[in-house]
Amino acid sequence: MNRTELVIIISVAFFLTFLAGWVLRWAYGRMHAMNSGNRTEIDALANRLHEAEKARDEAMTYTRQRERDLANQLAQTEAELKAAMEGLGDARRQVGELHARVEALAESDKPAT
Repeated sequence: MNRTELVIIISVAFFLTFLAGWVLRWAYGRMHAMNSGNRTEIDALANRLHEAEKARDEAMTYTRQRERDLANQLAQTEAELKAAMEGLGDARRQVGELHARVEALAESDKPAT
């Protein structure tokens, strides 16, 4: 093989390599090309996703606040119930004591027969 044949073979190899790279790049570009319709659709989906995440965060914040309010209201109601039950117990004891006094007075006011 002489020098001219070697140069021609190397030149053809480089050209084929260049041609293969160009074809592969063109095929890759065709497969992954996004037209403007797809981009606007993706942008719209991204905006809707962002709005949904914002709404979710607001709902979670509202839910946490509502849970705190209800927990405070429950604690207050339980405290009021406890106080009412203690008051009822005191009232029952007083009624029992008064009933015992009334019976004792009624027994002492009876004429002896």
